[in-house]
Amino acid sequence: MATGIFERELKGILSADSEILKKVTRTCDDDEKEKYSKIAEKPFIVIRAAGSFGVDLVAIRGDLSFPIEVKTSSNKKIHFSVSSGRASKQAEMMINECFKAELIPIYAYRLKSVRGDAWRIFTIDMENVKGILSIVHKNLPKLGTSKKGNFILKWDDGMPLNKFIDYICSSQG
Repeated sequence: MATGIFERELKGILSADSEILKKVTRTCDDDEKEKYSKIAEKPFIVIRAAGSFGVDLVAIRGDLSFPIEVKTSSNKKIHFSVSSGRASKQAEMMINECFKAELIPIYAYRLKSVRGDAWRIFTIDMENVKGILSIVHKNLPKLGTSKKGNFILKWDDGMPLNKFIDYICSSQG
């Protein structure tokens, strides 16, 4: 999946780039636009991560930081199969690294060709999350799992990015 363009889009959103916010919210309703605009009050420094160990972006702010894996699809479900391996291995590495660093992994899922807010936010259910991140972790939808125990991203089950922004800009500090 060519996620580079969407990584840059999410980077622009979280760092409050006005041109990207204008483009992304063009088909959003007024409520979604208002929630997106809150990122301008508490933007992140967003760094594109090199390498492929399961982190595409790192969002940093005085009160909150997290690694982000960006996924895109024109389908509403992404299966992390053990047979293909890469996504599952990345998820396991991300869980292990976040556990050690006491961070929460964020999965940002961008559905292609959708009007309104095309982004959904998830995390992975895990332990060892402390402080403000434990509150954020508790309130985020978790990646689902298949009957075989493989992770599944279901776009419909995610938190819309506008609501995530509203939450982390209003509720935190």
